[in-house]
Amino acid sequence: MPGFEPGDVVKVPFSYTDARTTARRPALVLASAGPAENSGLLVWALMITSAENRGWPDDVPVDDLALAGLPAPSVVRCAKIATLDAARAEPLGRLSPDTLDAVRVRVGAILLMA
Repeated sequence: MPGFEPGDVVKVPFSYTDARTTARRPALVLASAGPAENSGLLVWALMITSAENRGWPDDVPVDDLALAGLPAPSVVRCAKIATLDAARAEPLGRLSPDTLDAVRVRVGAILLMA
């Protein structure tokens, strides 16, 4: 089973809001935990989407597409987080340290608002 670190970009099955439809899409590993008894490694992942989509207030642009393994301009959607099975994740690349820091600041701000 692969291990992932914060900052890794992976391709994972991500559920749409209606929870009936999933698509394999890029995501940023924010944290990983496990393995717990009778389960595998889990990752907290943030959706990565095309920069062409309508922006959200907490989106963070990906500054190095080649490093991240992404084919087109993209943003990390900090408001869309999921807990996923790491065994279903395919490694793509990594975010630059500057972009990862910006994501952490935005996620921290979202959590403090709760």
